[in-house]
Parts: sequence; structure tokens; C-alpha cells
Amino acid sequence: MEQTKSEDNKERKLGIWEKYLTLWVALGIGAGIGMGRAFPQFSTALGELTYAGVSIPVAIGLFFMIYPIMVQIPFGQVLRAGKTPKPIAATLIANWAIKPFTMALLGMVFLTIVFKGYLSPEMAQSYQAGLILLGVAPCTAMVLMWSHLARGNMGHTVMMTAVNSLTMVALYAPLAQLLLGISGIIVPWRTIAFSVGIYIGTPLILGYLTRRWALTRRGSEWFESRLVPKLRMVSIIALLGTLVILFTLQGSIIIEMPAVVGMIAIPIFLNILLVFGIAYIMSKRMHLPYEDAAPTALIAGSNHFEVAVAVAITIFGVTSGAALATVVGVLTEVPFMLFLVWLCRRTKGFFNYKTQLPVN
Repeated sequence: MEQTKSEDNKERKLGIWEKYLTLWVALGIGAGIGMGRAFPQFSTALGELTYAGVSIPVAIGLFFMIYPIMVQIPFGQVLRAGKTPKPIAATLIANWAIKPFTMALLGMVFLTIVFKGYLSPEMAQSYQAGLILLGVAPCTAMVLMWSHLARGNMGHTVMMTAVNSLTMVALYAPLAQLLLGISGIIVPWRTIAFSVGIYIGTPLILGYLTRRWALTRRGSEWFESRLVPKLRMVSIIALLGTLVILFTLQGSIIIEMPAVVGMIAIPIFLNILLVFGIAYIMSKRMHLPYEDAAPTALIAGSNHFEVAVAVAITIFGVTSGAALATVVGVLTEVPFMLFLVWLCRRTKGFFNYKTQLPVN
């Protein structure tokens, strides 16, 4: 009986973490900004820990956010997802045929027309370049967390992130060159390879091995009642820890340039909403169940900020407006995507179709 009470307490604590996640995120943002301002030397040293343009502390945080999720995915879900082309088709259309162009359009409208009186033409063009680089980079990492929180089909989420990674290698540079009107953009191979390895490949393999060991040695009851609640807690803590790191590294720009951050954030948010809505409606028209529609729309809305930041710095320089715009994308990713998760869960009844796959 005491064991049952203990398990119930763990579930109750986890529920509180998930239920008030927005509050914890707000506190994490505040803590990160405060740490960056109070300990600037620590923030600088933390920012220098990079590989292939990816922050090592952020990579570690994302790994511990994603690995517990991978443990909870029956591997058969991933294999079956590869045989279901509709969600993958919807993802590819939203990410490559729609989002880059809507981001370029919204960036132009807001930065060169709506905010014309507040930005010089040079700065508006530079910020717009950063938005374009952000819009051309589909997410392959944190979307696993967003799909998990939205109770989406994780098998499809893994498959879609893998497809996005492969198509990014082929399409990122041509689309960026087309929309920016410049040539010679080099695909950041190491950044993509490192991101795929640390965010998808390694967590998927370790998650499969952990799941197989737990079910074989300890049984499904122990797995569901003891291990899964702990894994969910690890994911939430890793998300909050990653958020603190991100805002420790870059959060000072919100205090130093709040107006500029706001002007850049508006087209990012509107594009996220627009592309999310298009992908969601497209999923409905394809008769996809909610569990497939949610990750399809969430992937369409989110961005691979590491690639965007790396390319912006390489082309325009670390102090450029383009680099700043991609950093604003980094800082707004979590609150914007949590809003979409909330939106998904509130509109679940919009989909009457039932999935055939188990959802964790």
C-alpha cells in the first residue's frame, strides 16, 4: 500500500509540473536573464563551449529532454510511421513549400513597412535576412518535447524529424539563396550532423535499448508505474534547465533592446501561427487523427535555431542584425511553442478520427 501511495505522489507531482509548466517557464526565463546579468563572465564562458556552432550545454540539456521521451516510444511505432505517407507529406509541404515564403513575406511587411519609421533600411534588411534563415530551417530537436506534451504520435514525430533533417541537407541552401538573393550559402554540415546525432540518433538508440532492458528485466508494470513517471520528470527538468541556459547566454538582449526584440518577434509569432494553422487544417483534410495532426502542425511551426544561428553568423557576422534576429528566434521558441501545445490540446475535439497506434 505504501508503494502505491508513493507512486501516486510521484504522479501528482508530475501533474503539477506539467499543469503549471508555463509558470515554471516564466520563472526559468527570469532566472536565466538574472544569471546572465549578475554573472556576465560565467555567461561568456558558457557561450564559448560550442561545437559546430551548437552550444554544448544546450545540447546536453536537449539530450536529457529527448532521451526520456525516446524510452517511452514503442519502436514499432517508428517503423509503422514510415509506412504512413500522409503526415510526412503534410510536413514536407508545410516546411518547404509554405513556411520559408510566408516568413519572408511577413518579415518584409513588418520590418520594412509596419516598423519603417523605427528601423533604418539597412537594419530592416539585416533583420529580415535572419528571419529568412530561421524560416528555412525546420525543427529537428525540441519538437519531440512539444509533441510529447501535446500527446502526439511520437513514432510519427521521430520519423518526421528524421525526414526534415535529410531534406534540410538538400533544400536549405537553395531556398536560402533564392529568398536572400545571394549565392554561396554553405550548408552547415557539421551543425546538422551533430544535431541529428545528439538529438535523434543517440537518444533513439539509447531509448530503444533502455526500453528493451526495462521491459525484459523488470516487466511492463514496473516500466509504466516506476520508470515512466521518473522519465517524464527528467524531461521537464531538462526543458527548464535548457531554458535557463538559453536565457543566461542570450537573454540580456531583451533588457538591452526590448523594442527591437518585439519588432522581430511579431513576424516570427505570426508565421508560426499561420503555418501551424495551415498544417493543422491540411491534416484535417487528409483525415489524419489528432495524434498525427498535432506533431505535423507543431513541426511546421517550429524552427531549427542552431542551424539558423550558425549560418547567420557565418554569412553576416556575430554582431549583425541577421544573427540577432536568429537569436530572437531562439529566445521565443519555448514560449511560442508552448502556446501551440496548449492550442493543440484545446482543439483535440476538432479531429474525430482515432489512431490505430498506441500513444504514450
